[in-house]
Amino acid sequence: MPLHDWSDQRGWESVQHLWLSELLYSIKPRLPGGYRAYIGTSPILALGSPLERSDSHVHPSPKTLVHTATHPATDEICPEPDQEIAVAVIDSGTALFVEKEGRVVSAVELVSPRNKDRPITRHATLGRYIRYLFHGVNLLLIDVHPRPQTFSFSDSVAEALQVAQAHCPAPFAVTYRVGEYAATGGRFLAKWQRALAVGTPLPKLPLPLTVDNSVLVDLEQTYSRAAANSYLS
Repeated sequence: MPLHDWSDQRGWESVQHLWLSELLYSIKPRLPGGYRAYIGTSPILALGSPLERSDSHVHPSPKTLVHTATHPATDEICPEPDQEIAVAVIDSGTALFVEKEGRVVSAVELVSPRNKDRPITRHATLGRYIRYLFHGVNLLLIDVHPRPQTFSFSDSVAEALQVAQAHCPAPFAVTYRVGEYAATGGRFLAKWQRALAVGTPLPKLPLPLTVDNSVLVDLEQTYSRAAANSYLS
């Protein structure tokens, strides 16, 4: 089934869940011994967030949010806040992971419209993708949503890694393979990138497990089954 025009996002959530399941069913039986594939919650990792645990924390109380710090308590009454509003929560979403011996080695992420609908969500989601690569996790990233037309996670990853590339707007699919350590520092990063088009079949792309071993993922076959089961024409 050729790629739909996902400018109209209706029905995407159903397709997303089913597509991840179809990808799992396709990848799992072809994994070498010792590997395990599963669908789990994507970690919320912001770009530039500290790795160390803070010595203070924030916890809710019936009236307000209290910041616990190291200064001594006083009997002074805290004034009411100047403003209190409800803010949107960044959705962690789900992804497909492959692990070996308790360590995640690869991830498959389907970009959802809410991953890039606001600057703060784009920032947090981009940070998650970058952290995958920095921690040696291979990544297959698929974005079939053309909006917003001025933004591309592929371009943003390249910019964050300071890698020159031609503009790659969504829809696209890209695989990043984290390789060996380089003599000059850092690690080698291989990339397979494909532009997608409405009305055309999706490609096959590798999901690397190691530098020398990967599983070829048939995006067209898995997408077709997911779309059909979601009653998309």
